[in-house]
Amino acid sequence: MLSYRHAFHAGNHADVLKHAVEVLLLDYLNQKEKPWWYIDTHAGAGVYSLTEGYATKNAEFETGIARIWQRNDLPTGLEKYVQLVKTLNAGQDHLMFYPGSPFVAQGLQRFDDKLRLFELHTSDAKLLADNFASVGKRAQVIHADGFASIKGVLPPPPRRSLMLIDPPYEDKHDYVRVVDTMKLALERFATGVYAIWYPQLARVEVKEMLDKLKKIPCKGWLHVSLTVQSPSLDGFGMHGSGMFVFNPPWTLASELDTIMPYLVKHLGLDSGARYTLEQQSA
Repeated sequence: MLSYRHAFHAGNHADVLKHAVEVLLLDYLNQKEKPWWYIDTHAGAGVYSLTEGYATKNAEFETGIARIWQRNDLPTGLEKYVQLVKTLNAGQDHLMFYPGSPFVAQGLQRFDDKLRLFELHTSDAKLLADNFASVGKRAQVIHADGFASIKGVLPPPPRRSLMLIDPPYEDKHDYVRVVDTMKLALERFATGVYAIWYPQLARVEVKEMLDKLKKIPCKGWLHVSLTVQSPSLDGFGMHGSGMFVFNPPWTLASELDTIMPYLVKHLGLDSGARYTLEQQSA
């Protein structure tokens, strides 16, 4: 299904959680000089305008990144992520652009680190290629199904990587493909870091996917979720999102312990706002 366009949701609460975690993971990999690969299975367009086009339809960023990007009381774990947003909007007193996951990764990329960016949607793949045209061999844009393409990138040559998996989940089969992809990925490269984003919806597939992910043999996992509002009475709409991380850095849980209460306070929309954080080691 190719109707999904992330630009509608750019900068919303789910992006804040996803990209804040992405920054923490890449920042940890940067503590060693050895290079890494960043692999994005659903890369989107890379960067999004917040003043024109799809993002203006619902302006979801106004209850997301707009609530925190100019605050001066950010917890340490959020500062680098927010600084990436500020850099993209340098000289502006209001938000004009929001970085997608590939641009977030590029913001932490060093000279020898590589980006492998998959995008199946034809229009977004072209935009992504245009947005990374000046980067050269440090970033490769592939117009392909990221789920079906991981065999070609795992294991990565430097044996260090972060793979982000965040499909649109419009097709119920995406929940199954996430689990199957992770089983294959861990078989091919057991020590990689894998981060899976998912929406909180009133759908049984969400719980089933999480239950299955927790049962996959691995060295350890961490699961964090941010609920911004109570689920709607009619069962429609997203009320939060989560990140499930395989092989998380040992520092991640303590960093999230500081970040998540802050996000609940500033991104929460009603009394149902809360977060959960759980982890398991082998």
